[in-house]
Amino acid sequence: MKHVPNALTVGRILVAPVCLYLLWTGTLGGQVAGAALFIVAAITDWLDGHFARRYGVGSRLGQFLDPLADKVLVLGGFFLVPFLDPLDQGLASLGGAWPAWLAIAAIAVRDLAVTVLRVVYERRGRPLQTSSAAKWKTAWQLTFLITAFVFLAGTHMQALGGALGALGRFLSAALASPAPLVFLLATAAVTVYTGVLYFRSSSATAV
Repeated sequence: MKHVPNALTVGRILVAPVCLYLLWTGTLGGQVAGAALFIVAAITDWLDGHFARRYGVGSRLGQFLDPLADKVLVLGGFFLVPFLDPLDQGLASLGGAWPAWLAIAAIAVRDLAVTVLRVVYERRGRPLQTSSAAKWKTAWQLTFLITAFVFLAGTHMQALGGALGALGRFLSAALASPAPLVFLLATAAVTVYTGVLYFRSSSATAV
C-alpha cells in the first residue's frame, strides 16, 4: 500500500494531457471522455491523501508530488477553457477576453509561486504541509472546471429532440452567458486570497 498514493499522483500527472486533448477535440466522444477522465483524475486527488493517511504511508515525495499534480491538472484545464466553444463566448462576454486571461494568469502566478516556495523549503528539509485553505481552494477550482467540462459535453445534446435537446440548448446558452466569467473571476479571487494567507503565514505553512 505504501506505493499506492504516489502511483495515483503520478497517474494524475500522466492522464492530465490526455483528458485535456480529448476536451480540445470538440467532438462528442472526445469531450465526454475528456470530462469523465478529468473527474476521475480529480477524485484521485482525494484518494491519494486518503490512502496515505489511512495506512500511514505518507512521504516527503508524496507531499511534493501531490500539489504538483494538482497544478498540472488544474492549470492545464484553466489554460484550455478560453479555447472551447461556446465557453469562449461566455468568457469574452463582458469587455472581451482579457478579464478571463487576467484571472487565469492570477491563478497561475499564485499556484506556481507556491510551488517554487515549496521546492525551496524542501531543499531546506522543511516540507510544507497543505492547509485546509489550500484544500478548499483546490475544491473550488475543480468545481469550476468540472462544471464547465460537463456542461461542454452536454451541449452536444442540442442535436437531439425533446427534453434532451432542450437541456443541450440550455447548457450551451449557460456557457455562452457571462456566468462562466463571473465564476472564473470568483475562483481567481479565492485563489489569490489563499496565496495572500500563505505569504502572511509566519510558520511558512502552504495554503
